Amino acid sequence: MTQATIGFIGLGLMGAAMVGRLQDKGYSVTVTANRSRPNIDAAVARGATEVATARDVATASDIVMLCMDTSDSVEARMRGDDGVIAGLKPGAVVIDFGTSLPGSTRALGAETEAAGGAYLDAPLGRTPAHAKDGLLNIMAAGEKAAFEKVAPVLNDLGENVFHLGALGSGHTIKLINNFFGMTVANAMAEAFAMADVAGIDRQNLYDVMAAGPLHSGMMDFVKGYALDGDPAQLAFAIKNAAKDVGYYARMVDEAGAETVMAQGALTALRRANDEGRGDDMVSTMVDYYASKMTK
Repeated sequence: MTQATIGFIGLGLMGAAMVGRLQDKGYSVTVTANRSRPNIDAAVARGATEVATARDVATASDIVMLCMDTSDSVEARMRGDDGVIAGLKPGAVVIDFGTSLPGSTRALGAETEAAGGAYLDAPLGRTPAHAKDGLLNIMAAGEKAAFEKVAPVLNDLGENVFHLGALGSGHTIKLINNFFGMTVANAMAEAFAMADVAGIDRQNLYDVMAAGPLHSGMMDFVKGYALDGDPAQLAFAIKNAAKDVGYYARMVDEAGAETVMAQGALTALRRANDEGRGDDMVSTMVDYYASKMTK
């Protein structure tokens, strides 16, 4: 079988690592610049073809992959005269690897199908380091035939590749996952800050909590900064966490429901972002809570 040609839009840390993996596996990759040049230049130096617009990416590709920061960014690259949909090949598959709003995903899916293609949401778990080695967790959803068509490529990118049902299911699960993770991370960050206020040694607090059923990977990520001074163990920026938990709250609202648990974490993350901490890692929320709790 002829190897699929790949178009990739969004070469940030994760996207660039994914493109590198695709190139390692011998795929022909077409890219277009989004915000910065270095990762584009590196991909081109390894053989990728650079084109001017998202439409040109689609024209050259059997599979178009997007790894963008927000639903607005995805919509901007998909729609319009220079967008992916305008240049889509018949039978092409578009994959959104970002963390997007399910409602936006379903709308883009309908527009892509009307243009003769198929649309999958496939948000990611793990880190750019995992992407480099093809070890991502991929939460794909959408038409099963389209998923099966691109499964060999997804298996080159991911260690654990799931098909989760109807279009939008992947983004829904990812938002629930991130809501839970960021709520736990904020709770642990406040716990360390409260230990300081109460005169409790952080290590003693961690030792007791980690010995019981509360112990988790997320707890250890926050501990990595609170005790070891390493914020990179949880390599997820506060501004991105605020976006994802905000998307979760919006998803809940659009479903006609109400979230109570998300509000605390969302308020703290947004306030920390507004105070200029947005580019800091989520584990440093310990410092944010400490600043609010210290009189």
